[in-house]
Amino acid sequence: MKSYGTKDIRNVVIAGHGGKGKTTLAEAMLYVAGATDRLGRVTDSNTVMDFDPEEKKRHFSVSTAIAPLEWNGVKINLIDTPGKFDFAGGMSEGMRAAETVLIVTSAGSGFDVGAEKAFALAHKYGLSTFFAVTKCDADNRDFYKTFAALQEEFGTKVCPVVVPYMVNGKIAAYCNLCNGKAFKYENNEKVYVDFPSDGKIDEMKEILAEAVATVDEELMEKFFEGETLTKEEIIKGLTAGVEQGEIYPVYACSGYNAEAIGLILDALVYSAQSPADSKGEKVIRNGKEEMLPFDANGPLAAVCFKTVADPFVGKMSYIKVLSGKITADTPAYNERTGESERMGKIITLRGGKAEDAKEITAGDIGVVTKLAGVRTGDTICSANDVIKMGTVKFPAPCLSMAVVVKKKGDEEKVASGLLRLMEEDPTITFETNTETREQILSGLGEQHLDVIVSKLKSKFGVEIGLKTPKVAYREAIRKTVSVQGRHKKQSGGHGQFGDVWIRFEPADTDDLIFETEVVGGSVPKNYFPAVEKGLRECIQKGVMAGYPMVGLKAVLYDGSYHPVDSSEMAFKTAASLAFKAAIPQANPSILEPIGTLKAYMPNENLGDIMGDITKRRGAVLGMGPADEPKMQELIAEVPMAEMGDFAIVLRSITAGRGHFTLEFARYQDAPAQVAQKVIEEAKAEAAE
Repeated sequence: MKSYGTKDIRNVVIAGHGGKGKTTLAEAMLYVAGATDRLGRVTDSNTVMDFDPEEKKRHFSVSTAIAPLEWNGVKINLIDTPGKFDFAGGMSEGMRAAETVLIVTSAGSGFDVGAEKAFALAHKYGLSTFFAVTKCDADNRDFYKTFAALQEEFGTKVCPVVVPYMVNGKIAAYCNLCNGKAFKYENNEKVYVDFPSDGKIDEMKEILAEAVATVDEELMEKFFEGETLTKEEIIKGLTAGVEQGEIYPVYACSGYNAEAIGLILDALVYSAQSPADSKGEKVIRNGKEEMLPFDANGPLAAVCFKTVADPFVGKMSYIKVLSGKITADTPAYNERTGESERMGKIITLRGGKAEDAKEITAGDIGVVTKLAGVRTGDTICSANDVIKMGTVKFPAPCLSMAVVVKKKGDEEKVASGLLRLMEEDPTITFETNTETREQILSGLGEQHLDVIVSKLKSKFGVEIGLKTPKVAYREAIRKTVSVQGRHKKQSGGHGQFGDVWIRFEPADTDDLIFETEVVGGSVPKNYFPAVEKGLRECIQKGVMAGYPMVGLKAVLYDGSYHPVDSSEMAFKTAASLAFKAAIPQANPSILEPIGTLKAYMPNENLGDIMGDITKRRGAVLGMGPADEPKMQELIAEVPMAEMGDFAIVLRSITAGRGHFTLEFARYQDAPAQVAQKVIEEAKAEAAE
């Protein structure tokens, strides 16, 4: 594909709810534009965009895919993003690389959660917004129900451009309200027909005229005088309204049969912003924030918005260039690391197929291979003019599971493979819990973790299972006791002798407090450190269930020694015997970790979430309106052991709208039945 100037580029992210036809629409756009020679089907696993083996197997998108096409002398970079919430990181990547969002929903549906989330994220990034209503040709589908739902949400900003003319529940024609022409499809061929005289169509024309008139005084005056707006005036008003964020055009279509797709492509050419038409981006230069415009002749500034570890090509960095251009000999400087990077091969991707390219110019998207030190979110610039661009904002992982390696000896391979996958997907975290000694894998949901497990096997040849992570409990005492620890052993030659009296008390501390009250030299001072060391080793593993002990004060107040047989080891052992004798007498207890939960959900779901928190033994601390529209914030303290599946339940109750944070707050006594269960599980594990 030839190189295009900044003014002739459109970067369009396709987003929306899962199952609404985003990938199918992208395939239709590529096919109609002549970028592909066949119309791919998701169900047939032969689409350009869903090229990953996991996508072909599951029949839905799990990662962002890019494919350029050419239409009326303009290059349109389509960025197809996953619709399932478990793969929301892909939508974050796509939004970072685009100036325009095409939100896809289907005829007959309301303003669904996926569209709602896509719009909210697009609004944060300041993207122009278009709506495509797909599946209009399917049986029992109602475009006007969906349009009414959009109107209810956005009011007069929603503007119909292409609408269906329905007869007996089926499409008789698509009506282009801009030029007053209507057409239908016969044997997949577009055939123009008479523009229908219909009350619903007339209503849509009136809504369009009023919407475009509101953004231009001349058009407004003409509209109020009852004059008909010309095609050129409507396109002018649409373009201005889209640029100002005052109009969200709506296009009826069928991605499956590639009907009315050309009009969407026309709209993206004429009404969507090119990078050159945008204001540019906020960057930081020399510690100060400034606006940097898209300019091929400006200083180099580019952002890596996606990374892929390809087993054949190597590391691939998806780059969006803001200023300057990238060629094979462009010196590149990584703003984050402060290191220079050697440019690899420059390619253009159409789904999974690569094509060599000579450059990535300002406003365009491309891929550079083998940028070893670059990761997602990094800025590439000139070492002589360091610029920092905005990074990619990813959702935080919310579901954690413990990793079980299926084959002994594969631990290093698993860790290496997961680190590679984390480069591709920053919504994954992988770490070792030093207390429970488990490797913890975290992601955005069950399907997300399932895909990670599958990729580990297919890409790196290692198999893992997942299980519920252990909880890091603690043990403590609630009563003061004094005990003797006496170690005496004779085995020929020098014996071993250590004798201590220690008082164990509850204390408000995480660490051991060790004090001495020895008088008269009954225990020589040089043995004090050995006694403390013996106790510190003991508190690492409590006597009830083997969890670390906290809140413990130990006072060495008496004892005895032997001038020949006493040693540091003997006193260390004596301290250990005192510990083991004292704790069972000191009313020991299991402490469970308590977390502070901040959960956000729609107003109507507040009661259900409160009920769920109560079932988890949580205590609600407060609630009230959140900063987000129509959302409530609920603050509670909940045992962290009860929160394993909360992410799944919250998503189910709120239809995906809810989200939460959970932070450790403190430890507190576990109820008797919980403590007993913890002790029994510890004994069972020890027996194994």
